[in-house]
Amino acid sequence: MTALRGQILGQDTLVGSWDALSSLSPGAYLRRARTSLAAVFPAWTPLNNAVLLDPPTMKAASAAAAELAEVYANEDVADWALWLPNPALEFDAPDEVPVVDGMARDTTTLVMIRDLSDGLPFDGQVRCTTVEAAGQAGDEPVPADRLPISDHMSEVLGWSLVDGEYAVAGAWTHQNERDVGIYAVGTAPGWRRRGMAKRLMLHVLADAYRRGARTASLQSTRMGEPLYSLLQFRPAGRYDEWVPSRQTDQPSGDYPCMSGPTD
Repeated sequence: MTALRGQILGQDTLVGSWDALSSLSPGAYLRRARTSLAAVFPAWTPLNNAVLLDPPTMKAASAAAAELAEVYANEDVADWALWLPNPALEFDAPDEVPVVDGMARDTTTLVMIRDLSDGLPFDGQVRCTTVEAAGQAGDEPVPADRLPISDHMSEVLGWSLVDGEYAVAGAWTHQNERDVGIYAVGTAPGWRRRGMAKRLMLHVLADAYRRGARTASLQSTRMGEPLYSLLQFRPAGRYDEWVPSRQTDQPSGDYPCMSGPTD
């Protein structure tokens, strides 16, 4: 894919992951509009997100939102989010855009990056699997003997950490040239705060370095930030997320690229 006009490091990798995931979901595609790029996933609601490509202003964001509303309506997608890049390095810094017509302010994710070097530890209990299985393991324990084996040449790799008889933590990755994006990091509730996510992350970073990546990028929630800071990630900006006003009383449709609970 050609480089985007995004202002935040890791954005090309993020959009590349959406493009790769679109091949796994019926009817999914990426749509480049005049001022934004939209991921359209009719069968996978949390992935319906768009990034503003122009400098974020109220006028640009409102125009993009109006155009995107038509794009998603044409696919019968009711829940979606518009992400506005913001150079702020803290969750509590003020928004650059205070109002977007027809939209309501939703969550904020902090973009974090780190350099990779040799010597990161591999973990013998981490398995390469599918995106679906990795996502499930991040929510609830999955019997380890039921984990599917992933094609290591896939554009998107799923990862699960096995503890005893169960896979109890998961994430997926997409490598864009020398940057690896890490998404949907999660730990099953009964295994949180036991170091599982940290072990999984270290293995994923070690594997990415082996594959030629020299940087890593991700989007973090407040809950995930302490873990990623411990793993030497540093802030590089953030996404201020907006959803159609009618969505504010419904569960958030955020893209599942944010961190799972700290461990």
